[in-house]
Amino acid sequence: MKNCALLIALPLLMAANMSNAAEKQAADAAQANNPLANMTAFNMQNYYIGDVSGTDNDANQFWLRYAQPFSVGESHWLLRASLPVNTYPAPPTGGHTTGPGDLNLFASWLMDTGNPAVSFGFGPQITAPTASDDALGSEKWSAGLVNVLFNASSPTFQYGYLASWQHSFAGDGQRNDVHLGTFQPFMFYQLGGGTYLRSAPIWAYNFQNDSYSVPLGLGIGQVIKQGKTVYNFFIEPQGSVADHGPGQPRWQIFVGLNLQFMD
Repeated sequence: MKNCALLIALPLLMAANMSNAAEKQAADAAQANNPLANMTAFNMQNYYIGDVSGTDNDANQFWLRYAQPFSVGESHWLLRASLPVNTYPAPPTGGHTTGPGDLNLFASWLMDTGNPAVSFGFGPQITAPTASDDALGSEKWSAGLVNVLFNASSPTFQYGYLASWQHSFAGDGQRNDVHLGTFQPFMFYQLGGGTYLRSAPIWAYNFQNDSYSVPLGLGIGQVIKQGKTVYNFFIEPQGSVADHGPGQPRWQIFVGLNLQFMD
């Protein structure tokens, strides 16, 4: 009888362990795209822009991003620093100029939503004129606000957005003011085994000259956890459905590697 009970219990235990492992993998995959995840992160992301409106050239933006959670008293925050390395057309020579762009920092207060699967943050941002060349940045100091939402209530489908607004307040008086709003909706559909479909375009509107860009994208990603590090690889082609003004991306390819470091 004991042997029979063992034979019955063993497959059940194996099935339960496999189910728990699958649930843990699904949870890791769901949180791998959470911009407000309560862990240190380092991202390397690249936009190859194949067609820049108003020019006959392509362009490229390579982003380095670092995120670090911290606390102030009883409140919990996330600090994110983003620095682009830009390759932009350089008229009238017809070539390109490459170098660091403007550094952006934002601090998001992580509000208690009452649901651990739903993250909501709000806070200030500032952009510093760190570009190595006039053509690669605004030459302006700008400040504004950011708002982020990420809903991972479903292990299959996660969604949210990152909204930002900023306005220049100091800098080179010969350069145009900065008054920019962006909205990045993001959606992730888990296929299983850490593979997922994704869409995370950035819609931008320039209040200063009424130019705008509205791309849409569809891509695929893979999440792999090794030890205490989560690796998130992805590629997402994007195409413009509406744009106005020079310097807007008509089509681009968004690729990246996001790293999250668990305690």
